[in-house]
Amino acid sequence: MVGAVIVAAGKSERMGAGVDKAFLSLGGRPVLAWSLLAFEKCPEINRVVVVVRKERVESAIGLVRMFGLSKVAKVVAGGATRQASVLLGLEALGDDVLLVAVHDGSRPCVTPELIAKTVQSAKRSGSGVAAVKVVDTLKEVEHGTLVARTVDRSKLWAVQTPQTFYCKALRKAYLALDKRLAAMTDEASLIERSGEAVHLVPSSWANIKITFSEDLAVAAAILKV
Repeated sequence: MVGAVIVAAGKSERMGAGVDKAFLSLGGRPVLAWSLLAFEKCPEINRVVVVVRKERVESAIGLVRMFGLSKVAKVVAGGATRQASVLLGLEALGDDVLLVAVHDGSRPCVTPELIAKTVQSAKRSGSGVAAVKVVDTLKEVEHGTLVARTVDRSKLWAVQTPQTFYCKALRKAYLALDKRLAAMTDEASLIERSGEAVHLVPSSWANIKITFSEDLAVAAAILKV
């Protein structure tokens, strides 16, 4: 069985105080609904767990009912950090799930096709992480705004979600989490540190993450809503 953990329990600090970007309106639907609908339509996914802020659990349950999301098995409250939230989602999935796709609920433009490609990669090689090649010229700055050097972009990729792995490997990596890893912002970094290989799946820049208010307009244009 293949499961998914959709994480939407963050503080949305860059959107402004009191804002929960997962529930902002995008084309008449909450941002989170777009991600969930993509997973609902993906034939590779059998079960979904949604992780939201504690005060948003009832709202998320209502969203699931409103859009008829039959694959969503549970809605759970997140933890104090992203890592804690993902681990809570993994625990809620159940022991019969072999592979898990972890996705940011704030990436509403994800497609069922991209989700399927990460799952297929994980089935073949143990991991499948959505990513795009870096196209901008990158400058490394050590102090202030003074450029120290230009970074060779030819070998660089920008990592996105979904990120799909064997549940056993991801649980093991999370349970081994210590203070040195607390700043890691994605599952691929944890898998790397555990000594496992990470395989990238070519994605698109259209798979944007809603971080700032202006990103909503970009996402609406991509989704044509």
